[in-house]
Amino acid sequence: MMKQIHLRLDDNQYKEVAEYAKMAGMTVQDSVSTAIYIMLSKQKKKKYTHKFTFIDLFAGIGGMRLAFEEAGGECVYSNEWNKFSQQTYMANFGDMPDGDITQVNADDILDHDILVAGFPCQPFSIAGISKKNSLGRATGFADKTQGTLFFDVCRILEAKRPKAFMLENVKNLCSHDKGKTFKVITESLNELGYEVFYKVIDGQLFVPQHRERIIIVGFDRERYGSYFDFEFDIIPKEPKPVMADILEKNVDDKYTLSDKLWTYLQNYAAKHRAAGNGFGYGIAPLEGVSRTLSARYYKDGSEVLIEQDGKNPRKLTPRECARLQGFPDSFVIPVSDTQAYRQFGNSVVVPLMAAIAKLVVKKLEELKVTNGVNGYREVV
Repeated sequence: MMKQIHLRLDDNQYKEVAEYAKMAGMTVQDSVSTAIYIMLSKQKKKKYTHKFTFIDLFAGIGGMRLAFEEAGGECVYSNEWNKFSQQTYMANFGDMPDGDITQVNADDILDHDILVAGFPCQPFSIAGISKKNSLGRATGFADKTQGTLFFDVCRILEAKRPKAFMLENVKNLCSHDKGKTFKVITESLNELGYEVFYKVIDGQLFVPQHRERIIIVGFDRERYGSYFDFEFDIIPKEPKPVMADILEKNVDDKYTLSDKLWTYLQNYAAKHRAAGNGFGYGIAPLEGVSRTLSARYYKDGSEVLIEQDGKNPRKLTPRECARLQGFPDSFVIPVSDTQAYRQFGNSVVVPLMAAIAKLVVKKLEELKVTNGVNGYREVV
């Protein structure tokens, strides 16, 4: 339920608010609402003893930032191009992320200890690399990754030389283009002088959602040498969370599927079952885990539905989606349901990322006095 208030501004104040709103791609009303959210979030913000600094690239709504702040970090720079995600990020952290990362001068970014990025997966041009190899010419990360957003991660790593990085992506990154994309990524990070480790981890260790993601971490060989190991020693949450834990008690009827949509989803599922396919809606077990929440959830909610007595199933509410990703209830959702579904579907499992962040920080502390094995490898 939305409430309305009347606000009096003098001409100069209104002019400044209107100019800011235009710059941020928001309405005047949204910009005022965001300013109020920022004020409230600053009052509620936890006070941390900052052990390290980090930057938040492809920041989305700040899931990785929450994780690294929990590990004791201070964010000194953020970047996110989507204006609705920027709005949510600003409402919760009081920072407006930079926009187009391809236009950012890496030297203008503040020095930092850890680079954090949930970069998009884009295809790499293998043909160009093969041609250079056949001519006996060396290829560096710029040749291999130019034209992709991963290139921007690499150029910032090269320019700022942080002690470590942590990257997150979909599980399929490993198999994309028959493994060639992932090979380019790991080789590029190695050429930049980082000792690289990776593992596919399921978010259901911390939340009631099957969500596999690849985590790639790296440590600067120029600082720490190459004779060391890194283990993803993650302790799962106990007791194991289930869907019933994240559900709201009183849910508006607008989240219940219409008869038309419910009939369509049932027919669609029956059609694919008959063809031997596994496509169709998913009723989430209350004492189990759900399917993976995706950015398309706003369309029909079919991958994660909640059964109801005497009614059609319903979609999750935006707050339930936030909980399914491990966001705290204090996290502000200033956007429409449609945008919220997209944002949480694109985000990360916050407590899982926080657990890995703490391991990275712990390793950095150990590396002040120790080091070990050469090259990159998968951690099993």
